Amino acid sequence: MNDVTVSSPVAGERQPSAARLLSVSGIGLLFDSMDNALLSFVLTSIAALWHLGPSVMGVLGSVSFIGMAIGSAFAGSLADRFGRRTVFMWTILIYSLATGLTAFAGGLAVFIVLRFLVGLGLGGELPVATTYVLESSPEPVRGRRVVLLESFWAGGSLLAALISFFVVPWTSWRVVFLIGAIPALFTLVLRQSLPETPKFQALQRRSMAHSIATLWRPGILRGTLVTWVLWLVMNFAYYGMSVWLPSVMTMKGYNLVHSIGYVLIMTIAQIPGYLTAAWLVEKWGRKRILVQAMLLTALSALGFGYAPNTFWLILFGLCLNYFMLAAFASTYIFTVEQFPTFARASGIGWAAGFGRIGGIIAPFLVGALLGSGVSITAVFTIFFAAVIVGFLVVLIFGRETLGRSLDAVQGGE
Repeated sequence: MNDVTVSSPVAGERQPSAARLLSVSGIGLLFDSMDNALLSFVLTSIAALWHLGPSVMGVLGSVSFIGMAIGSAFAGSLADRFGRRTVFMWTILIYSLATGLTAFAGGLAVFIVLRFLVGLGLGGELPVATTYVLESSPEPVRGRRVVLLESFWAGGSLLAALISFFVVPWTSWRVVFLIGAIPALFTLVLRQSLPETPKFQALQRRSMAHSIATLWRPGILRGTLVTWVLWLVMNFAYYGMSVWLPSVMTMKGYNLVHSIGYVLIMTIAQIPGYLTAAWLVEKWGRKRILVQAMLLTALSALGFGYAPNTFWLILFGLCLNYFMLAAFASTYIFTVEQFPTFARASGIGWAAGFGRIGGIIAPFLVGALLGSGVSITAVFTIFFAAVIVGFLVVLIFGRETLGRSLDAVQGGE
């Protein structure tokens, strides 16, 4: 039984149209993705400037994920206490300003501190934006809207690839981070464009501790454990591969321009991956799409690791981006629907925060393995195995939420 009393939403409060809701929230996510992807494209240039080895490059790839882990968990809980809209704006402002300041970093230590701050904002924005769109959407289309929101992530990755392709080889990596500061201006638009969600308006406020404790109650605990494992695996695989993909191509003998160009081609496949998931989650279900996309992601990673030439690298790279992003899009809607409204942002926030441990470990682990002479084939075999573990956990223990009312998910059931 739900132990939270509710009241009616604010009378006369107009909710945004689907186009406005997705565009305003999605553009924030697009810039979030762009900033996150920029590092993978400039890592080689930074390493050359400061004479960094693979292990230190791995540290640079991991430090922002420490911030993301903290940001995801606490921003979600703050959003359950103070509102989705307010926390959404502050997270965007934090990562935008920190990204702009990164352009002026004069050394490794300052760069690491700023990337940690970027991670705080990045990690916090993702679960809050997802919760916002879910709760602002009619139930029959809530899954499709959440996945369409996440498709902006692919647009950000593509934008980062384009910026890096046309900027990095011809000018300084610092210019790239200055461009990444643009979202700070977008917070001004958010302030005027986004009302609070009706479901949050209807809640009696509870403490952050209450929301967090809900995640461990009977009826909710199963979803908590499954989503924590799911996010750990997905972050490990996605960030381990995406951060290193341009550098891996360079290690295979391609120059910087060709490496970025090939990764740009592979990144394009992310968009149809998202759109396919958006179409199918309302037809086949969240869990069914998620497990199939995870299995195909694992097989694509294995194929990429064993690819013998450029053709097969690009082919499996396209498949990897397509299925990985279809799986990640399904991860968001699968996760956010596992929790009751008064703990929803905490649920996805803490799952995403715990999952960032995978994002912290993977870039550093890949750097350490490659630096010690482990083959690229072996590294991608590790990614294959990790995704298979997540696939089995969701397949066996995951709970389908298609057609289930959000109000039916209660903390005391």
